[in-house]
Amino acid sequence: KWPYFSPVVSPLNKLIMLITAPTEEAETSMAGNISNSAGPVGSSLSKLQSLNGLFAINKKQGPTSADVLNMLKETLLKEAGVKNPNPRKRKKQSLKMGHGGTLDSSASGVLVVGVGNGTKMLSTMLAGSKKYVAVGELGKATDTLDASGIVILEKDFEHITRLDLEEKLKAFTGDIMQVPPLYSALKKDGQRLSVLLKQGHQVEAKPARPVTVYNLSLQEFKPPLFTLDIECGGGFYVRSLVDDLGKALSSCAHVKELIRTKQGQFTLEEHALHEEQWTLENILCSLQPCSESEQKPAEADT
Repeated sequence: KWPYFSPVVSPLNKLIMLITAPTEEAETSMAGNISNSAGPVGSSLSKLQSLNGLFAINKKQGPTSADVLNMLKETLLKEAGVKNPNPRKRKKQSLKMGHGGTLDSSASGVLVVGVGNGTKMLSTMLAGSKKYVAVGELGKATDTLDASGIVILEKDFEHITRLDLEEKLKAFTGDIMQVPPLYSALKKDGQRLSVLLKQGHQVEAKPARPVTVYNLSLQEFKPPLFTLDIECGGGFYVRSLVDDLGKALSSCAHVKELIRTKQGQFTLEEHALHEEQWTLENILCSLQPCSESEQKPAEADT
């Protein structure tokens, strides 16, 4: 049974009823230096270190997914009595934690977290179904395909009707080919494309790849804004969808707001812990434990 946590309701959340994927890669990192704590390690830290499983948090708009994960680690380690925890430090760490499925910094919503051996389960989060609510804006294209970027093109959109948009959505439903955004977590020579672009390097677009859209519907149409409900599989980019949709309508568009409302079995309204709820007690109540096979130590490769 899942505990219920009431989320902070934003204007866009009022539009959604348990609906919601990409840049995606499981980022497993570890945090907390036992040597930083004064005196013996307390029972709270032992309980924290013994956790194995998955839970969900609500990522707010602004920080990266990695930043939010480090904030979570630091909060938990401080609660456990670790003084001056450094969640980014890679050596002598005591808490293994990662997230499954990166959310863009300008996006918010469900971010699934794996702790302990639960990090081994994160790959299923990448491939599984996700739901989003996206607000797009017609008539303006940006370099990042969302509101965080610079406007690089403006075109008329007055000719677009609700029926036009609904008709075009059909071409983006099912098994489709999609070109990922240049600004993404995808990597070239070990570096993220977004980082290379910010450093001034020339970056070529990745080739189109197969993705799946299970459901796609227009929820609201108030030009230049429109709201989409999206259910998709792994590797799907909502920003690319909105950009492609604008082009298909003989205009242009970008993502103005994006909320992930569901990832796997975790929903924003029922399961995602908000920042003020990041405590050991709440995580223990929310944790989906690993199976016995997932809790066994991994055998060495031969």
